[in-house]
Amino acid sequence: MKSREEKQKDLDTLTAEFKEASAGTFISFQRLTVAKDQEIRKQLRDAGIKYAVVKNTLARRAAVGTPFEQAAEHLKGTTALALSKNDPVNLSKTISKFAKENPDIFTFKVGIVEGKVVALEDFEAIANLPSKEELISKMMFIINSQAQRLVTVLSAVPRNLAVVVKQIGEKKGGEAA
Repeated sequence: MKSREEKQKDLDTLTAEFKEASAGTFISFQRLTVAKDQEIRKQLRDAGIKYAVVKNTLARRAAVGTPFEQAAEHLKGTTALALSKNDPVNLSKTISKFAKENPDIFTFKVGIVEGKVVALEDFEAIANLPSKEELISKMMFIINSQAQRLVTVLSAVPRNLAVVVKQIGEKKGGEAA
């Protein structure tokens, strides 16, 4: 059994993680095999997401004073917690994908994104959004394409002038011969 100091340390750690997280979700699981558990943990770890099975009482106490306090009523039964510090889209995609592949094992309880409680439909809608990196690359493409168009238009005038001068020179050269 854990000592009081160890329990307090666990509580402080989870509270700090709740405060740092930009998004998180509580999920329930049944008949989870070791292989499936390792699979979800690996996928979440690769995505930079913290995953842990938590005691409901500990999670309720840690949620006090954080955005996760709104979701404390959903902490019943077996509960796993997935937290993301940076990208809620990545969290949503990973959890949604695994839950769709394993509907008999995982059940979505509630999600928290940017301090707001979200339902399953909203969580899946977030999963369909492009990731932060994809959005940045698309934005950079849009900005860069306008600059490329401007360069093309500006370089067209001297190029067209050179073509006309060359054609006039060829025409006069043909007349002199």
